[in-house]
Amino acid sequence: MTTTRFTDTAPPLLLTRRRIWIIFSALIAGMLLASLDQTIVSTAMPTIVGELGGVSSQVWITTAYILATTIVMPIYGKFGDVLGRRRLFIVAIAIFTAASVGCAFATGFWTFVIFRAVQGLGGGGLMILSQAIIADIVPASERGRYLGPLGGIFGLAAVGGPLLGGFFVDHLTWQWAFYINIPVGIAAFLIAVFALRLPNKKAVHPIDWLGVLSLSAATTCLIFFADSGGSADHGWAAGVTWAWAAGLVLSASLFVVVEARAADPIMPLSMFRNPIFVNATAIGLALGIGMFAALGFVPTFLQMSSGTSAAASGLLMLPLMAGLLATSVVAGVLITRTGRYRIFPVLGTLITGGAMAAMTTLTASTPIWLIGVYLLIFGAGLGLIIQVVVLVVQNAVSPDDIGTATATNNYFREVGGAVGIAVFGTIFTSRLTENLTTVFTGAGADAEQASRATATIDPAVLRQLPDQVRDGIVAAYADALAPVFWYLIPFMVIALVLALLLKEIPLSDVAGMVARGEAIGGEEAERLEAERSAPPS
Repeated sequence: MTTTRFTDTAPPLLLTRRRIWIIFSALIAGMLLASLDQTIVSTAMPTIVGELGGVSSQVWITTAYILATTIVMPIYGKFGDVLGRRRLFIVAIAIFTAASVGCAFATGFWTFVIFRAVQGLGGGGLMILSQAIIADIVPASERGRYLGPLGGIFGLAAVGGPLLGGFFVDHLTWQWAFYINIPVGIAAFLIAVFALRLPNKKAVHPIDWLGVLSLSAATTCLIFFADSGGSADHGWAAGVTWAWAAGLVLSASLFVVVEARAADPIMPLSMFRNPIFVNATAIGLALGIGMFAALGFVPTFLQMSSGTSAAASGLLMLPLMAGLLATSVVAGVLITRTGRYRIFPVLGTLITGGAMAAMTTLTASTPIWLIGVYLLIFGAGLGLIIQVVVLVVQNAVSPDDIGTATATNNYFREVGGAVGIAVFGTIFTSRLTENLTTVFTGAGADAEQASRATATIDPAVLRQLPDQVRDGIVAAYADALAPVFWYLIPFMVIALVLALLLKEIPLSDVAGMVARGEAIGGEEAERLEAERSAPPS
């Protein structure tokens, strides 16, 4: 358990319903900012890589963001526990917004990738701190009704991002996918400054910097190992691939040794002796592999394989938002009413796996309405899992470790997402590059011309090509992506087995800050607030 002392001299915070909703508004703004950016690039990606010249390396646009996000999640989680979350939340917003400006003005592909990574440094904090602050101010027994809307924000971003990205590509420029973050970021910053009134703390124990560094090194090695092994340039037999594997083993071993000896470890090994925490976190890991790999490339499939415009492909994602929003809110309400949560991950993994199986049949000729049905089912399954496993983890640990546990759970889900995108994204890209090269050489281009055309293909160029070449490119995209879903289904089966084994315990009726003595909640808070605001007699 972490020991902290407070730097604020003000009396304990009164967690009235009004104050909780004011704080919640700041969290919604931050979550929207972070989750929107994870998806807004997906529809604009073909245009971005075509203009900046990086079709064969496009997976790095997504991987760089997720890698950076994943590395900083445990840092934000632990530092929030020992230093307080308010200042960290404001810093995360500032980093994210500044990096959005850099992305918008990038003139080279790898410069753009670097700024995407910086965005991830801010985005990781926004996601973790939002979820941890909710646990600080709302008891687990009531948290479902708040986590539902947060899950809905993810669903809104899953559709609103591709829709906005498509609109910007079709009617403005892809840079507007990042300009839009600037006013949203400024608004979120101001809301956080004035609405997020939380106590500051000082750490009693030394910061576990060696744990931070070794965990960051292990995460980086893992992602590069997966990317190198799945790429056409290296492969699993390449020396560089196994060099990253060796780095992973060494850094992970160092991390375990450091955490076992640290006075206040960034990721306490004791949490992994908690079977509920381990089970829920493993579900998140398996879900992340399948979820991010699917969501990352579905808009590209819709845009290129189905021949729709960027805006239309964004609209086609609306059913996914509807499904995720509906089930996320319903699950949250039902958990609050009944106190039972185990059934939702079970149903969610079944539904999501079924949707993935259906999407293996996607081709350029699949009817639009059928694609919408698949996405509706896919979103409905995700809505039953994403926020529920976070609630389960938070409820299973000490109030002092809420941020650390939340971050660790999200960390392993993001690790799964990064590995899924790196492996399955490189499988997709390798197949796509080979298919496109065959199409262009078959149309009479030499090897150099085919390579150049493959690197710069985008929707605008596609519409200008002869029918025969355009049809070949559409078929190339379909052939490259649809079979990838078969590789994702086993991970949903694993998640289902884990969900069936998940133990159900009573939900706590005390908020984290109240349990730690930092705030007063419930009826007593309402009474004290009324006394404070009453006119003197």
